[in-house]
Amino acid sequence: MKITNETKIGVLTAIAITILILGYSFLRGDDVFSGSNRFYAIYSSVDGLTVSKPVLVNGFQIGRISKMKLRPDGHTIVEFKVERKYNVPSNTLAKLVSTDLLGSKAIVFEYGNSNTNAEDNDTLRADIQGSLAESLQPIQMKAENLITKLDSSLASINKILNPNFQKNVDRSFLSIANSLQTLEGTTKKIDALIGSQTTHINNILANTETVSSNLKTSSANVTDITSNFEKVSADVANANLKQTLENANKAMADLQATINKINTNKGSLGLLLNDDKLYANLQSASKHLDSLFIDVKAHPKHYVSFSVFGGKKN
Repeated sequence: MKITNETKIGVLTAIAITILILGYSFLRGDDVFSGSNRFYAIYSSVDGLTVSKPVLVNGFQIGRISKMKLRPDGHTIVEFKVERKYNVPSNTLAKLVSTDLLGSKAIVFEYGNSNTNAEDNDTLRADIQGSLAESLQPIQMKAENLITKLDSSLASINKILNPNFQKNVDRSFLSIANSLQTLEGTTKKIDALIGSQTTHINNILANTETVSSNLKTSSANVTDITSNFEKVSADVANANLKQTLENANKAMADLQATINKINTNKGSLGLLLNDDKLYANLQSASKHLDSLFIDVKAHPKHYVSFSVFGGKKN
């Protein structure tokens, strides 16, 4: 049986149409040869998101976006199909994220910890992540500030590199060179002076060493003196100094009491010192005693008589 050209063309056309339909369905996110579950999420903004964008889990694609429908309140219902072999927990978060700097978007599933899986036609929780451009805004601001500071630095460098500044720099370097030459000459003079005074310096060092040795010996003597002083201090501390001071205080108290008694006419000594009558009597007795001594001296026979031969007393 011979196949005509018209038949061949018809068959090829049918195959082409079938492939075209399947490809269009695939691009729309429809699974042609395998079953899938439909899930939904509601977003306030879907800027950059289109049909057939991938649904990812940790970077791995498990499905595609199949439909997008705008609600009267301005929110958008997004439908995505996920192959049935992948289990999606019921508390999974469907996050709308940016995939590049151009603003392209995709849906990223962040699996929850629920033990139950989402079923076909369930609505998942939705979230929108800021775009990469928004994330890079702080970096952009820092870069702009850095460029501004760099411009200021370049302007300062341009001012520094003007001819007048270069002349000042040349003069400064010349002054530094002259100063270094002067310093070199001074260093040579100091070297010559030290060379001529080497013997004197050696003598000074020797004397210093002698003085250091003497100080060391003196230090030993000071140590001995300190030890002796500590010993004396220990002896004084060990002595019954407290008892001695208490006895001295007691003697002073007794003396003070005696003086107080004398001052208050108590006792013979107090009366003798403070009684005028007793003083007058003592003075009168003393006068009579003086008169008696004078009379005894003038007339001794009236008071004393003796005989060599034992004669009769007058």
